[in-house]
Amino acid sequence: MKTQYSPVLEQEFEHEPVPVAYRHSTRSVSAVWFGFPMILTNTLFGGIITWHLGFWPALVAILLGNLVLFIYVGTLSWFAGNTGMNFALQAKRTFGTKGYILVSGFLSTVVIGWYAFQTGLTGTVINQTFGWNTLAVTAFAMVLYTGVTFLGVRALSVLGMIAAPLFVVLGGVALYLIGETHDFSTVTAWKGSVDVAGAMSMGTAVTMVVAGFADSGTMTADFTRWSKNGRSAVIAAFSAFPIANTISYLFGVVIVAVGAAVDPLNNGGSFLPMLMNQGALLSTIVCLFVFINLGSVCTHCLYNGAVGFSHLFRSKMRLWTLILGAVGGLLALAGVWSYFLEWLSLLGIVVPPFGAVMIVDLILMAKISEQRKSQRFRSSAFAAWAIGSLCAVVAHVELPQFGEAVIGLVTAALSYILIVKLRGEASQPLVEKKNA
Repeated sequence: MKTQYSPVLEQEFEHEPVPVAYRHSTRSVSAVWFGFPMILTNTLFGGIITWHLGFWPALVAILLGNLVLFIYVGTLSWFAGNTGMNFALQAKRTFGTKGYILVSGFLSTVVIGWYAFQTGLTGTVINQTFGWNTLAVTAFAMVLYTGVTFLGVRALSVLGMIAAPLFVVLGGVALYLIGETHDFSTVTAWKGSVDVAGAMSMGTAVTMVVAGFADSGTMTADFTRWSKNGRSAVIAAFSAFPIANTISYLFGVVIVAVGAAVDPLNNGGSFLPMLMNQGALLSTIVCLFVFINLGSVCTHCLYNGAVGFSHLFRSKMRLWTLILGAVGGLLALAGVWSYFLEWLSLLGIVVPPFGAVMIVDLILMAKISEQRKSQRFRSSAFAAWAIGSLCAVVAHVELPQFGEAVIGLVTAALSYILIVKLRGEASQPLVEKKNA
């Protein structure tokens, strides 16, 4: 018999697959993912890519990056929707009952770094836009974002339903205001700035798109485990990559290409400057938008981290939401978040190989992984991840033009297949089953 829970604080199933009876609708799960990439950060990145490459190459890079994300996140989501397993449970099967602690703990810490970064960014953006006290705004944001995450995955869905349309509306208003002084017919003719010609390759741009959601994308199961089935989970992933992610990037692309961006090299295609000094009503909406928009990122990252740590410590998601919300908030208040960006971006390169190994193990080699005896530490999986990460880092330093994120994904997947075959792991389950 189905147990009745509060409609607000429902069971989060930190330690077991989500039962089918508790799964959410496709629209609800899609709203969780759709609202996540509709963020100001993407307009910044979209503008920076366009400033370097020009309109058409930037568009190609963004579409390629989103294609990679869809295949990657969509595949992991499909497995999550079919099984109801969160990221920690998936990692436990691939990396071992003890080995998964390193994987889940690592990624859960990385996403809390992003939570701290975006919480601190909220205070900075509000300060630069309205002149309010940075620390006070950051503290308020910490409490607000922690409170929303505490309500659970349904709150993330509602937030997504608000954040995404508001982003599109305000972005559209910004383009309307830009259109009064700029000619949009020249957008496609933009060839990139001569001052930075050759400073960014197509591969680097693709990696920028992929790395932006490499962490939470790898942990997509925390969101898409709520889907009714694998097909519903893939639809949810598709709503984010390419749809929402591409739309948010395109605002930055157009603003830079039309020549309306303010400091495009550093601020990309942010449309906030276009919305200022346009009256009290619009300024009030913009203020709410900053909290809702950046809050969408923060709550998703905090939820990922809380689910991960709750499973590691056999505890509850909501307890860890309070703990991590406070820790990340304190880091934001201390200003430490400003040093995170390069570190987190580098980690974005070595994270996807984790997911690549899991895709091969859980899906392509499903018959093997399902029959395999439980192991404490699966060296095969870690070796493949290490090879993929090493290749990604080498490519980042020596061959960034080839797209280090994609190189890391492919080499990790191929390495795992080769290692499993060389070690004879593919035949072991069949032998055990035959002798049983």
